[in-house]
Amino acid sequence: MLMCGRYGFIPGKDFYDRFEITNRDFDLHTSYNVAPGRTMPVVVMNSPKKITLMRWGLIPFWAKDPRIGYRTINARAEDVSNRPSYRRAFKNQRCLVPASGFYEWKAGEKKKTPYYFRKKGGEMMAFAGLFDIWKDGEGEEHKTYTIITTAAGKLLKEVHDRMPVILSKES
Repeated sequence: MLMCGRYGFIPGKDFYDRFEITNRDFDLHTSYNVAPGRTMPVVVMNSPKKITLMRWGLIPFWAKDPRIGYRTINARAEDVSNRPSYRRAFKNQRCLVPASGFYEWKAGEKKKTPYYFRKKGGEMMAFAGLFDIWKDGEGEEHKTYTIITTAAGKLLKEVHDRMPVILSKES
């Protein structure tokens, strides 16, 4: 079952300070429904921390077909370091995916019901992510990312068995 296939991005006034961003020349747009394949701001974990626009759905540098990105929107924390698609990125290409919340769908008898999960106070959160840079046949670089997932916590288990890895400010 697909996990974390949608999230919200609602940057507030404190967005740049919250993520200690050094490049502030981005025009950030609110999106209540970020879908795979969409280009979004990601915080690259180098010094200084920078926002980079990347496409959701990691395409490994070695991929022959970019459509692999639709199957790599999430990476399971339990085995991310061993999977060929993520191994290199796990070692040295980590990122934060800023989000206001995420959607999960609970399966019912006839239809699925969406649930939106966010922090109590509504502040932004950071999903753990990985990124890679893939070059197409013309040599153009495509920056892509994936969201790392883990087993769902107590509150979420009734809706879905997986959730994004949400990092604390200290992390």
